[in-house]
Amino acid sequence: MGRFFYFWRVMNHKSFTIDEVKRKLEHYCAYQERCHKEVLIKLKEFRLISIAKDEVMGHLIEHGFLNETRFSLLFAQGKLRVKKWGKIRIERELKIRNISSYNINKALKSLENKEVDDTFIALATKKWSLINDKPESKKKKIISQLKYKGWESERIYNFINSV
Repeated sequence: MGRFFYFWRVMNHKSFTIDEVKRKLEHYCAYQERCHKEVLIKLKEFRLISIAKDEVMGHLIEHGFLNETRFSLLFAQGKLRVKKWGKIRIERELKIRNISSYNINKALKSLENKEVDDTFIALATKKWSLINDKPESKKKKIISQLKYKGWESERIYNFINSV
């Protein structure tokens, strides 16, 4: 079934003008903040030549639909608040999206220390209350869960020692 669908999609691929692609990608970027890598992946669907891709990317940047600094700031704030990620995980995910070191550092500095501390304490306390094991295995589980979420080892061990 998968091979047939791919074949059908290739055979029935509609061609678009550059203006149509620009409009579609404007909507794509306006719906949610995007990084350059996501837009380039989306651009592959339109099978444009590289000059046309450059023109579309330039148009999106010029008209404010695509801005990596804005993306990295909003990404960091959103992941801290919604997914309760620590700075290490946020940094790693931004690197995966090919965000520059400058923008990564700017995004991490934009996170308020009080909000980061409050988020960590709330998350760690919740995890501590949910795990019902022997003290040593409880500590190991919490350490691994918090490290997976991208929190710093020093912060985790300070919490474990204080409980």
